Amino acid sequence: MTEAKTGAKTQLYDAFAASGKALASGKRLELLDLLAQGERTVDALAKAAGLNLTTASAHLQTLKQAGFVRTRREGVRIHYRLAGDDVAQLFALLRKVAEAHQATVPSARDAYLGQDGAAEVTREELPARVAAGDVAVLDVRPVEEYLAGHIPGAVSIPVGELAERINELPEDAEIVVYCRGEYCVLAYDAVRLLTDRGRRAVRLNDGMLEWRLAEMPVDAGP
Repeated sequence: MTEAKTGAKTQLYDAFAASGKALASGKRLELLDLLAQGERTVDALAKAAGLNLTTASAHLQTLKQAGFVRTRREGVRIHYRLAGDDVAQLFALLRKVAEAHQATVPSARDAYLGQDGAAEVTREELPARVAAGDVAVLDVRPVEEYLAGHIPGAVSIPVGELAERINELPEDAEIVVYCRGEYCVLAYDAVRLLTDRGRRAVRLNDGMLEWRLAEMPVDAGP
């Protein structure tokens, strides 16, 4: 291989590595997880990720420089969104590969999500069960995420409001709960609360991220 070719190859692989470096932060991955639910302002992302505004902005700039996110300005506000569905696919695949090959992931997952023995429903099973009328679908994400896109027919009750609004759910139907994705604790917390209140509740086995990537139907708005 000529010296010029060797240099070009190195430049190419360094370009690939730049993308990997942008993902080498748990908080940046969390920001991608949030943006997979829909467009958000810097302020909203910082609050949701538990970051101060300066740190959130720095992480977002790193993701922007790597080409993973895009921005638009509305007055003084800057809105961020994923650069494309391929970024969401990369994020989802990274998680699955890490769980399969990184020894610390399963124990960390279990410590975060907890174990409740609840049954799960697959996204392939859910439409038929909804059509049969024997389940109610509950979205426990924040309202802005529900408005950006949700499973058709799902009712929106954020998990923090569920205890006070549980009577809005039908008593005679099994409740299928979902949130952001397979590793979202909100659905786990909601199922535990519903079960403690004597309701029949199961989880969707993943969440809105995987539902979108599978090109399942999505509604937006109230």
